[in-house]
Amino acid sequence: MDSQTTFLSCDWGTSSFRLRLVERAGLKVLAEASSKEGNAATAELWQQANQPAEQRVAFYFGILRKHLKTLEKAVGTSLNAVPVVMSGMASSTIGMLELPYKALPFATDGSDLAIKMLAPNPDFTNPVLLISGVKSEVDVMRGEEVQLVGCGFETSDKEQLFLHPGTHAKHVRVRAGQAVAFETYMTGEIFSLLSKKSILAASVEEGGQLEEANHRHWFEMGVRASQHANLLHNAFLVRTNDLFKKASKRENYFYLSGLVIGSECRDLLSNLPASIILAGEAVLIDHYRAALGTLGIADHCPIETKTAVEVTLRGQLAVLNHSALTQPH
Repeated sequence: MDSQTTFLSCDWGTSSFRLRLVERAGLKVLAEASSKEGNAATAELWQQANQPAEQRVAFYFGILRKHLKTLEKAVGTSLNAVPVVMSGMASSTIGMLELPYKALPFATDGSDLAIKMLAPNPDFTNPVLLISGVKSEVDVMRGEEVQLVGCGFETSDKEQLFLHPGTHAKHVRVRAGQAVAFETYMTGEIFSLLSKKSILAASVEEGGQLEEANHRHWFEMGVRASQHANLLHNAFLVRTNDLFKKASKRENYFYLSGLVIGSECRDLLSNLPASIILAGEAVLIDHYRAALGTLGIADHCPIETKTAVEVTLRGQLAVLNHSALTQPH
């Protein structure tokens, strides 16, 4: 396999692992492997192995090598020397090698992110480009900075927003080709805790799509309610909706989703950007578009959507193109 025309995209998160063989031209995915061997589980296995600290990188490479062999089998050829671009939590305290965060601002073309190149060795013959995260004075992110790069923001003096929904949603402000500020919202984690671990768990039921039945109606009710009362009060209404038979458990599930997403997005009303790029998983994109529409934000601010895979691959390739791995020797 030609190492100049392909690369290996490794998106190694806290709870999941994904490895893709990608054509640089067109970003076509030629083969893919994934598992639940995220950095948290791998770090736990590493601790149980009780190996010397200097063997940590090799231990993580063992996970990577296993999936690399799966891709080689899928494409029927060796992937020796194809560069691996790794983003996500692999550069964190639970990853293979902790790297310091890049301090804000950072260039939206990916030219100045903090990176470390790991040279091939007898145990792992592929060069590796490890990308670190970004910090402000009060906040951090790992992985989303690469996805922001993959959005292809225009260089403009007008303020643009990168909105990445998820467990810990990110709102990143972009001006003149630089990411200049960001905030993290624990939206997905709070929703998971409330819907699975709290007293509300008995009043909600996951299932169905946003556009099915009355789900969108109840979601929008939750978004609107989030603007008029405190989330800590609104959340209890999920229980009374069930007790008083005002909503089914599935409708309540969407109502709760609207409450937490609406609570997150209400800050945008007082500081609207010129435009928003909404990038992430398809289901979350649908929910956030609905919330932004319900709040009237979409009436005043153009919203462009992109998939998580698309922006991850584009961002990783952009960083690779700026690195020494692509420079002539």
